[in-house]
Amino acid sequence: MKEYDVIIVGLGPTGGTLANLFALNGFSVLILEREKSFYPLPRAVHFDDEVMRVFETIGITNDFLKYTIINKGTKFVNSKGKIILDWPRPRKITINGWYPSYRFNQPDLERQLRKKLKKYKKVKILQNSEVVKIKNTKDKILYEIKSKYVVGCDGANSIIRKEIKTKMDNLGFTQKWVVVDLILRKNKKNLPDRTIQYSNPKQPATYCRNVGKRRRWEFAIKNNQNENKILSETYIWNFLKPWLKKSEAYIERKAIYTFKSAISRKWSRGRTFVAGDAAHLMPPFMGQGMCAGVRDASNLAWKIAKCLQNKHDKKILDSYQSERFSNVKEYIETTMRMGEFVNAIESTQITDNISLNQDGTKSMQSIKPKLGPGLGQNKDNNRGIIFPQLKMKNGKSLDDKFSKNLLIIITSELKNKSKFSKFPIIIENEVVGLSKLLKNYKSKAIILRPDRFILQSCNSIQNFDKFLKKLNNFLTK
Repeated sequence: MKEYDVIIVGLGPTGGTLANLFALNGFSVLILEREKSFYPLPRAVHFDDEVMRVFETIGITNDFLKYTIINKGTKFVNSKGKIILDWPRPRKITINGWYPSYRFNQPDLERQLRKKLKKYKKVKILQNSEVVKIKNTKDKILYEIKSKYVVGCDGANSIIRKEIKTKMDNLGFTQKWVVVDLILRKNKKNLPDRTIQYSNPKQPATYCRNVGKRRRWEFAIKNNQNENKILSETYIWNFLKPWLKKSEAYIERKAIYTFKSAISRKWSRGRTFVAGDAAHLMPPFMGQGMCAGVRDASNLAWKIAKCLQNKHDKKILDSYQSERFSNVKEYIETTMRMGEFVNAIESTQITDNISLNQDGTKSMQSIKPKLGPGLGQNKDNNRGIIFPQLKMKNGKSLDDKFSKNLLIIITSELKNKSKFSKFPIIIENEVVGLSKLLKNYKSKAIILRPDRFILQSCNSIQNFDKFLKKLNNFLTK
């Protein structure tokens, strides 16, 4: 009977990212995908700098970048056409080494993820495969094939979540919207070059400027409206009349979605886990649905990898849900408030990150929630924040040093003590800007996790020996 290190159910962006992260570490992976063939139509259209950094880790950015555009941000407009809120995404490289926001076409991403997976001999993909039942044993998962771990990346109707025996909690946002993807027959310059949220109580709507000649409109509908009529060419082109003539574009896809906000009570049972839409759902107003799934993959991959390299560690694996739950919930709740704002509920305050401009308009800044409680000491102010992408003095990225393992960075004062570490060490003078960063963190040493977050920091030379001993024990038990 064939045995794999990990079985992943579902080959969307979350499953494809997770599989690549495992493959990068040399593990054997079986991917089970329900669909018979590649799904060619657009769905997700946005991701951010943090997610692009994960894509860089798995090595797809060089090819994938040409299929993306930089997103300029979002404007909220009322029924009279007045801008009531601006959410700019400046064309400026962030601490993650990329621009804050990108637009893309999901099939282009999935092709790149699959192309990369085909280069790994230990990865096998089975299309047209449906999971019926999973049985947990003490140290393995028995299923027609054996696997040490199973991760369900199989969407909102996840069979793996049902096997975990848990439910989704509805967080209070449920609305039906029509999503219409179009391709322009020729460039149309008078269409906005950014996302526009039309805050209108009669007809809330969203416009997305996507890659190339792709454009998307979304609009809310009432539960009692006739769905067949709304999806008719006549209804859609009548809705699009303020922006487009029928002769100027063709419809690539039209669908009715029920936008939901929900989160799973449990994300694991034994050696079985859920990630992405199988663990949480959010409306699309912030473009963070797929991003959240990729963050799940990045968080879970290195923890399962450590267990595969050493031994099963429940404490480490339990931290997956505890760290990701509050982070994704904050994104969901902010997205819900944004949805209410689009629905023109005037009293809605989307986030505290809103400032008043000189002309009286308001601007919003992006949120970057910390990880929830989990690994490391919660009283450590640096624990759970993302570490910037820095360059080594030889020109290479520091990220390359901790893609597969934890990394300790230290001040020059600790150079002689670093020989007692069982794990890679980087000294401040080897990295551009690291000395200043350590001062900002008020730290003499920092442990970096493979998912780019800080595990723990040490604020004094005196505490370094204890700090190092704890790390060595943590990584080898």
